[in-house]
Amino acid sequence: QAQLEESGGGLVQAGGSLRLSCAGSGRTFSTYVMGWFRQAPGKEREFVAGISARGGQIYYEDSVKGRATISRDNTKNTVYLQMNSLKPEDTAVYYCVARAGTIIKTVALYPYWGQGTQVTVSS
Repeated sequence: QAQLEESGGGLVQAGGSLRLSCAGSGRTFSTYVMGWFRQAPGKEREFVAGISARGGQIYYEDSVKGRATISRDNTKNTVYLQMNSLKPEDTAVYYCVARAGTIIKTVALYPYWGQGTQVTVSS
């Protein structure tokens, strides 16, 4: 079982950058696919990025490609999401997720979720 805790959210102006971190607990962290979802007000949760257990596979949602970088440090049980050139439409609560297996974009198939961190981008 994994417990996840996000940090790094906040208020930033459009065009700015943020780095989100997600600290995981448990000896199996390094075996899990890790990812980030986000949920904007009035919208469904959507996949943002995912990274395989050893970091060899990475996927991004089209809306963040070229602006986001997901990475992980298994020695620190931490996954990161670097977001650059932020836009007001990036405003959302960002959730760290984990699952065994492969990277997928389906919300319901991620059993482990953090509490979320708010990212607000002002125009």
